[in-house]
Amino acid sequence: MAYRRTHTRIRPSIVHKRCTDVLHDPWYNKGTAFHLTERDRLGMRGLLPPRVMTFQQQIDRFMNSYRDLQHTTSDGPDDSLALRKWRILNRLHDRNETLYYKVLIDNIMEFAPIIYTPTVGLVCENYSGLFRRPRGMYFSAADCGEMVSMVYNWPAEQVDLIVVTDGSRILGLGDLGVQGIGIPVGKLDLYVAAAGISPQRVLPVMIDVGTNNQELLDNPLYLGLQQNRLEGEDYIAVIDEFMEAVFLRWQHVIVQFEDFQTKWAFKLLQRYRDHYRMFNDDVQGTAGVALAGLFGAVRAKGLPISDFVKQKIVIVGAGSAGIGVSNMAKKAMSSMLGDTDEASVQAAKQFWVVDKWGLVTKAREDLDPDASPFAREIEESEVEDGLQEGASLLEVVKSVKPDILLGLSGVGGIFSKEVLEAMRESTSKRPAIFPMSNPTKNAECTAEAAFQHAGDHIIFASGSPFQNVDLEDGKVGHVNQGNNMYLFPGIGLGTLICGARIITDGMLNAGAKRLASYMSDESVEQGIIYPPISSIRDITKEVAVAVLKAAIEEHVVEGYQDLSAKELRQMSEEEIETYVEANMWVPEYSPLVHTI
Repeated sequence: MAYRRTHTRIRPSIVHKRCTDVLHDPWYNKGTAFHLTERDRLGMRGLLPPRVMTFQQQIDRFMNSYRDLQHTTSDGPDDSLALRKWRILNRLHDRNETLYYKVLIDNIMEFAPIIYTPTVGLVCENYSGLFRRPRGMYFSAADCGEMVSMVYNWPAEQVDLIVVTDGSRILGLGDLGVQGIGIPVGKLDLYVAAAGISPQRVLPVMIDVGTNNQELLDNPLYLGLQQNRLEGEDYIAVIDEFMEAVFLRWQHVIVQFEDFQTKWAFKLLQRYRDHYRMFNDDVQGTAGVALAGLFGAVRAKGLPISDFVKQKIVIVGAGSAGIGVSNMAKKAMSSMLGDTDEASVQAAKQFWVVDKWGLVTKAREDLDPDASPFAREIEESEVEDGLQEGASLLEVVKSVKPDILLGLSGVGGIFSKEVLEAMRESTSKRPAIFPMSNPTKNAECTAEAAFQHAGDHIIFASGSPFQNVDLEDGKVGHVNQGNNMYLFPGIGLGTLICGARIITDGMLNAGAKRLASYMSDESVEQGIIYPPISSIRDITKEVAVAVLKAAIEEHVVEGYQDLSAKELRQMSEEEIETYVEANMWVPEYSPLVHTI
């Protein structure tokens, strides 16, 4: 039987607590919105002011308070103001999750930069001093042998999504140890807001294997293990035990790896991806969003997507994100060229990868195996001016005259005035400049610098938010933010509600292609290649539909809840869209019923 959406009233929630215990539980607390009969039922009469407020009145009250504080502190330093805004939202999250997520969804454009990039970087740097209330779970090297029992300490019977980090490479800030927990918390807030995953079924996780950050080790307020990081088999053993433990209790959970240092990101992805429902957002999510932007840049030049195979791409950064983008873009080119070994070799020739030692070539000693497919042959005749191993970024740009310059280096300002001016000489009709590193201080260049030095005809996309740039003659330099939140919530939602046993490259590529096609031709011609964050729930739904359909085509679906794999495969396009939307949680107060 094909899926049919049914309209039902909000289902009651069963609680095993009463009185102030409910008021102190953010999952169930409604504050002043508890109606009188519910107050009587839960033993709350007299514990709240007598007036019953509506949901909307509560939203308005919070936003008025937020605006007042924002106004009175607007003259302070930017970092201080950002942290104050984060604290305001965090306090609301601590006391009333339903109201928090409603406020977040309704104001996602304003609050996304606070709960995630770029403010989350500040939060992680200062986490030991900001810590007030535990959120999520902490597994450490000291817990080896106990993780199977530890997972049962989490109160939720079912967890749909886990975001996990080991704190080794937080954004572009490096090793922040246990303070990296802010990343999983922020990512899962976006999962709830964008994908409608129930906040009661998500779990942020920190795996603490120590830190090599001496400043943290010397800090008496640091909350993590005060030891150097585990390495080798000892490290692998901790991650293995964690994965076995969470999938033992929650067989259908999806685990998203986040901000693991490069040397482990690829190894862990390859170790687990064929056995568990997991993916790495830095390797695969960043790559998918960047690929969608690359397709958009081709469209903005007035070219068919098939001309992507002709684009000369310089990628700055050979970490997990840089190589992840290179791999996905190369696979897309190879597929367009016929998906043969020869096509793969031909596609690789369109890439020049530059890391902290310069241009990556076959002549490099101790060449990273992950970067090897993109290492240039130093004798290649098509490389002008005799580029050699270790050539500087400026030398590469001047020689190659790339169509696209993409940064995932984590080095702020590396797209210097000279590099940007060299991009003016690109043979492309509209060169694309993508400084994708986070947080803002690590962006390879600012939007203003890019338009000033590279020209007002460029296509610009960044990882951190920048304002549009006013150009001459009243024109506007459009700034696009290539944020991973365009993709990973849809990947998670689509995978979850079809019960895919693994997350395949085909599912990821389908999501990226749908994101790339989301913008109208008219918008793309103006240089707008990513949609506004305000449309994030609709974007996520579209990406989830594409991911689900790809999973069906690749025969990896196993069904979800009471819906079988066979029923999923029988759905029409319209029914799939309805099914996805019906499974997106909406923040509404549900009636509470107390039982012993």
